[in-house]
Amino acid sequence: MRTLRRLLATTLTASLAVLGLVPTTAQAAATTRYDGALPNGATWIADVPANWNGTLLLYSHGYNPTPDNPPVNSPGPATAEALLARGYALAGSSYSRSGWVADTAASDQLDTLRAVTALIGQPHRTIALGTSFGGMVTGQLAERGGRVLDGAIATCGLMGGGIDLHNYQLDGAHAVAQLLLAGQQVKLVRFTDPAEAFATADRMVAALDQAQTTPEGRARTALITALYQEPTWVPGQPKPAPDDIHAQVAGQYQNLRTILPFIVFGRYDMEQSAGGNPTWNKGVDYGRQLAESGRFAKVAQLYRQAGIDLRADLKLLTRTASVTADLAAYRWMARTSTLTGRLAMPVLTLHTTDDALVPVQHVEEYVEDVHDSRSAVLLRQAYAEHAGHCTFTTAELVAAVITMEKRIQTGRWDALAEPHRMQALADSLGLDSAAFVRFRVPEFLGDRPAPARHN
Repeated sequence: MRTLRRLLATTLTASLAVLGLVPTTAQAAATTRYDGALPNGATWIADVPANWNGTLLLYSHGYNPTPDNPPVNSPGPATAEALLARGYALAGSSYSRSGWVADTAASDQLDTLRAVTALIGQPHRTIALGTSFGGMVTGQLAERGGRVLDGAIATCGLMGGGIDLHNYQLDGAHAVAQLLLAGQQVKLVRFTDPAEAFATADRMVAALDQAQTTPEGRARTALITALYQEPTWVPGQPKPAPDDIHAQVAGQYQNLRTILPFIVFGRYDMEQSAGGNPTWNKGVDYGRQLAESGRFAKVAQLYRQAGIDLRADLKLLTRTASVTADLAAYRWMARTSTLTGRLAMPVLTLHTTDDALVPVQHVEEYVEDVHDSRSAVLLRQAYAEHAGHCTFTTAELVAAVITMEKRIQTGRWDALAEPHRMQALADSLGLDSAAFVRFRVPEFLGDRPAPARHN
């Protein structure tokens, strides 16, 4: 068991590093560091610069399934240094435990805010800022924290919520099992331990690798990555040309291969928190899923070139979709890991255009939720043209903070979050580069009506 724990920690820490999710803290020289602990075991830190401008940033960190659970109060050292130099105070907690801690994270952050302000005094403005899983937490704070928060910035966030996240990942895993591991027993849900999850991930990665050796396999990979909503652009590589379909599919494969061990283990961890499997694919029409992805034509082209029947594969996926959700786990996730879209303050989302781990499509789902809740006037979205998860530059993150501060001060969005305005602001900061763009977000595939029955 100790060996498994060491392997788990090593594997996940390496995956987190590749995905840019390793929690970090930073402290500039001319700051005062405060720290403390909450009754539930969460710890917190706060850095207040000598030239504090009166704005406190309450930072919610990303998903951290490793045994270590330190408090984090910034997206990273460079961003912390730039924000502290401009007079912003930074605070954040560890949450009550590591892993899928959606049941306490938002409350831990609000309790941290109370503890910090009791020591440093009431800020003029308090802005929630979050990354990835912490982006979802920030979305929750934007709904709950209207009395103590003035605005919220969710970056690379799980804005579609936990159920929809794991639903579309289940769709992709189901396609791998049926199309690339046909006739084999492949466990996709209700993992009993990490070893089971990693074993499934290993088999899926090996099947994807083998599929790249044939036209049929590459065509089916295109269908699988469409269901996973994988982008075509790989970090550190040139962006594929719009008409180079083979380079695009190769990029989608590489992106999926990188994240699979992380997300399959993440399902195990989420199920441990939820007390079972909260997701389902029984009743899903995979022909409709592919059509809504916007990739039907490209996938169909590859299937034709390979001489195989796309509609037959889609019918197979629909016919064999049999996973049902566990009622208690579904209810836990619905209660702890979803966003209503009912905003109590202005919210700015920031996402990269080509995010393999948390596809930009999450923002599309969030926009719909906010619109349906009649809060659209409070929401703005910004996009940075980068490959990778949370691969923002320091200038982009600082520009997002300043933009939100201006929104709070003026009480109006006007054109503050327009790409040209945020780009000009980022360029004026004297930091690194920025790549704000206007971007049309594809349809999100995880959203589906609640299942009629659960196991």
